Amino acid sequence: MQTRVTVIGGVNLDITATLRGDFVRADSNPGRLSLACGGVACNIAQNLQLLEYDVQFVTVFGGDAFGKMCRDQCQRMGLDLSLSQICDDNRNGMYLCVNDHQGEMMAAVVDNDIMQQLSPGFLAQRIDVINRSAMVVADTNLSTEALQYLVDHCTAPLVVDAVSTAKAGRIVEALEKSEKKHLYCLKLNHHEAKALTGCETAEAMADALLCKGVQHVFVTHGSRGVDYATLQADGQVSRIHRPALTVDVVNTTGAGDAFVAGMVHGWLHGLPIGQVIDKGQQAACAALVTMKTVNPEIKNYLNK
Repeated sequence: MQTRVTVIGGVNLDITATLRGDFVRADSNPGRLSLACGGVACNIAQNLQLLEYDVQFVTVFGGDAFGKMCRDQCQRMGLDLSLSQICDDNRNGMYLCVNDHQGEMMAAVVDNDIMQQLSPGFLAQRIDVINRSAMVVADTNLSTEALQYLVDHCTAPLVVDAVSTAKAGRIVEALEKSEKKHLYCLKLNHHEAKALTGCETAEAMADALLCKGVQHVFVTHGSRGVDYATLQADGQVSRIHRPALTVDVVNTTGAGDAFVAGMVHGWLHGLPIGQVIDKGQQAACAALVTMKTVNPEIKNYLNK
């Protein structure tokens, strides 16, 4: 029997534009456009499905054509959508990203007001099924209230992806308002961690988040690698730094989502924490070397 993982959060229709040369302001720039079903939680769910987990994806789809496109792709991937819902009166989430000619993101705009429908009441109706999972992953496209509900009622290890500097604060607010005040794992990138804590160094960022009740903190720094920290029973902080793997970057979109999937994969295989980080980095590399947000060959990268 496959290990079941539940992923809760946003699904968007992703429009990605990658420039062929230098950006020229207020002009039409030659480039390549792609259209796909994405969103942080959706990307994590698809990566885990490719890693052969039984993935239960909990989200809300719009009642428009874009919602149908995303729903159809999720179904083709084999994701279990039985706990998801179609909101006929809402437009589906959309995400527009512009990358430079080296694949690095220059700017992005997201429209996912529909996520307000994924409320604490919505989750309460499904929590018994969610708690049968080996691990639960959520993104901060969820409201503070919905994240607080998961912190207090999710009995499986809960992993949260911070998503963006604009939304990362929701998980800290959720922890402050919760009864448990404990989160199994939080994954952020450098910009999100700095915005959330106001700290400059990886050590200070991690310490600030550990004090908030996070058990495992992962901060990714792109080409500068990954920092991990956890508070041990004796009150000492255990830290690990891993340098970035060498890879020819084609597109950075989706790398952080793949990292989370690889990290979950390592944990569910009972690997030591250093190897958990390695699996996360290997998965991120799979996303970095393709124009696709989710690399269908991700499993091969984790077997290296």
